[in-house]
Order: sequence, then C-alpha cells, then structure tokens
Amino acid sequence: MNAKKILIVCNGFFPEISPRSFRATELAKELARKGHEVTVCTHFREGLEAFAAQHHFKVIDLGKLTWPRPVVKGRGIELLVRRVVARFSALLFEYPTIQLIPLVKKALKNEKGYDALISIAVPYPIHWGVAKIWSKKNPMAKVWIADCGDPYMGQENDTFKPPFYFSILEKKFCRKTDYITVPTQNSISGYYPEFHNKIKVIPQGFRFEDIALYDGKPDSEKVIFGYAGMFIPGRRDPSEFLTYLNNLDESHKFEFHIYTTTPQFVAPFVEAGKGRIIIKEIVPREKLLFELSKMHFVVNFENVGQKQTPSKLIDYLIIDKPVMSVAFGNLQPEIIDEFLIGNYQHKMVLPDKENYRIENVASQFIDLIP
Repeated sequence: MNAKKILIVCNGFFPEISPRSFRATELAKELARKGHEVTVCTHFREGLEAFAAQHHFKVIDLGKLTWPRPVVKGRGIELLVRRVVARFSALLFEYPTIQLIPLVKKALKNEKGYDALISIAVPYPIHWGVAKIWSKKNPMAKVWIADCGDPYMGQENDTFKPPFYFSILEKKFCRKTDYITVPTQNSISGYYPEFHNKIKVIPQGFRFEDIALYDGKPDSEKVIFGYAGMFIPGRRDPSEFLTYLNNLDESHKFEFHIYTTTPQFVAPFVEAGKGRIIIKEIVPREKLLFELSKMHFVVNFENVGQKQTPSKLIDYLIIDKPVMSVAFGNLQPEIIDEFLIGNYQHKMVLPDKENYRIENVASQFIDLIP
C-alpha cells in the first residue's frame, strides 16, 4: 500500500458526542489503521492525546473558542430577549463559531507537505478558515477535500435562511477546494450548480465490529421505543406525535425514551405522559446504541425536503430495529397504532448497511488523492 500523509481539520472530535465528531473520529481511526500517516487538527480535549496514541495518529491543537456564547437563562421578557440575541447572533454573524476562521489560519500556517487535507464541517467556518490560508502557489497538500454534513446556504431545516452575504464565503471555499464530499445524492442540490462537478457522495462510516448490541428480547410487559437526536420546531417537530401518544388511554402500556440536546421541545409533554414519555441523559454513542438495541422499535422525525438526511438513520441501521418515520403536519395515527401492537409493515426502508462500513468509506476518500 502507498501510505498517504493526511491532515484532518475539524471542530468536533473525540470525546464530543455529535454526528460531525463521529465522522472525523471514525475517519481518522480507520485511515491510521490502514497505515496512513494521519494528523488531526482540532481543539485539545481531555483524553484526546491518549486516544490519538492508542489509534496511532498525531494531533495539532486548533486552539480554544474563547468568545463567550450568549447566556440563555432567566424568565419572561429577560429569557425571550436572551433567546433572540443568541439566535440572531448565530444567524447573522455565525457567532461564536466564526472565531474558527482565525484559529484555523493560525494553526495551519506552518503545515505543508501533505498528500491530502480533509476539512470537516459543520461548523462551516472550518472550511472558511482553510480557504483563508489555502493557496495554489503554496498549498499545504496536493488535494483539499471539503467534507460537508448538511448544506449551508442551501439548507432546508432551519427556521431562517442564512443571510445572502455568507454566500461569498461559501463560494470562496467551493472555488478553492478540489472536492466537496456530501453524505447522500440528494445533498448535491443544496450547493451552487457551478460546483456540482466537484461533489462526491461519501456516506457516514462506522466500524460495526466496535458496537456491542443487546442480544436478548425486548420487554414483554410494555412496548419500549426511542429516539436520539435534536428537534426543530415546525420541521423535525415531535409535538403532534407526543400529543397523540398522550391522548392514548392508559391501557396502552409503553415507554418512549428520548435522548436529545433540545429537551425544551419535549419537556411540556412529559407530565401529561404519566411516566410514558421519558427524557434521558445524553450518553456516549456506544452506550446509546446498546440502549436502543434493547427496544422494540425506534422513531425518526423527518426533515423538510431531501437535501438533509438525519445521521441517526445510520445508527438505526446498525442496531437493526424497525423504524417508524414521522412527518410533522402529516401524522398517520394508524401507523403509530400498528407499531404499538408490533405490526411493522410500514417501517421505513433503509439503505444497504454495507455502504456505511468505515473500511469502504475511508477507501473512497483515499481514491480522491492523486
């Protein structure tokens, strides 16, 4: 094998729990396992250096995000004002992650001689920072691969569209990068047409053998099902579904376990659920998959449009449980009733599991390197 020298630049990485952290972490581990010389530029975190040594890759400190996040707390008008400030600081200025631009530029200023640089977003200021320092006359690497989760300007599932002026930064990095990698074919339409020739579809990848699953049978006394992910009001919105569950009489014995970073959107339904709707603490991914594998089925709350695909569906593939897909504004009570009695004829059809093996995913990245 012709070993490559690869630099991965990312905001999210082990031990952070997020889809983009999983993307970067699994890719670094697999590329190193295949014998490539891997360096990861990210924020130093507790346990990172030991983890890097264990998996045979190097780390460069990206530096800390020191700009303070707006504090969202208080009551009444104070809370509302703080929420508005936080929301529009992120929307209008990409604050505080815009600080990644100078951090990336500083961290990479002396880096060179790589076969490939792989920058991983979100957040997109990772790409914007690389674009700030990337030069064809003096490139850090032979090829720059900009890996994207959800589109930025072309996203469909935020309440507000990004302001027009961020298109300047998006087009700048798209012009400079050699390849843009996206997780699904449907994602391509979320990017400007003039860059479609640079786009390659490379799905999320995991090493299935590292995941321990429950090998017993689900609880026979009640139906247990779960969801893991964030919520978006009016889009990935659980309100109709939870209202329906709460209106079921007590003869329906079930527990709906919710693992989420946005519990405020489900908290109002917990008391009315009388113990049947349960908000769980966020846990490491390996433990989460083990817990989900104990359940009868899992739930997917659909995005708007086709450009953004929930990464949780890959986790659902791994645990091999029936998936009930719920669309806000198009609730289908008859399908919910079917799942609650163990009838999964309308379960979501998922893609081939083999597409997500990290061995195959890493090879697709290597194929882009000259």
